[in-house]
Amino acid sequence: MISRMPTKLALIIWILALLGMGSSCDSSGPIEAPDFTLPTLTEGNITLSELQGTLVVLNFWSISCSFCRQQLPYLENVAEQTEGQIEVIAVNMVDSAESVQSFFGEYEPTMTVALDENAEVFVNYSQNFDNSRGYIPFTLFIDSDGLVQNKRIGAFASEEALWNALHDVFGITIP
Repeated sequence: MISRMPTKLALIIWILALLGMGSSCDSSGPIEAPDFTLPTLTEGNITLSELQGTLVVLNFWSISCSFCRQQLPYLENVAEQTEGQIEVIAVNMVDSAESVQSFFGEYEPTMTVALDENAEVFVNYSQNFDNSRGYIPFTLFIDSDGLVQNKRIGAFASEEALWNALHDVFGITIP
């Protein structure tokens, strides 16, 4: 269920583990999602803090990850069916903008596709939310106050499983 990472990303995670940089997420409750600004596939930028007041599904993925690719249609369907209610951000790590554009071809996703070519945002989120081994896909559910309410390491087995998670975390029902 969890993909092998590209060599560059694996090296980044290995160095972090070697340095002993563990998770700062604890059981005391939700913590604030670290802010970031990333370029998007549509040549704009997305800044997480500007989405305050909106529910966010933040997913980290890579083209080389078969489970990530399998899950992308589920995320896209959620983005299409909840437009305006949930912002789905699919953050690609380590792949170039050209590779990601080629991957999608002529299709223009409803979800926001952000580019984290150096995996800096991914590493930050992995450190803060108990993903010290850097597994992908890695999905976080952020409430309208900017607090991470839940996370999932690994792929959703089906679109229904993703909808069930949205229901459990945000009270969203399948349309």
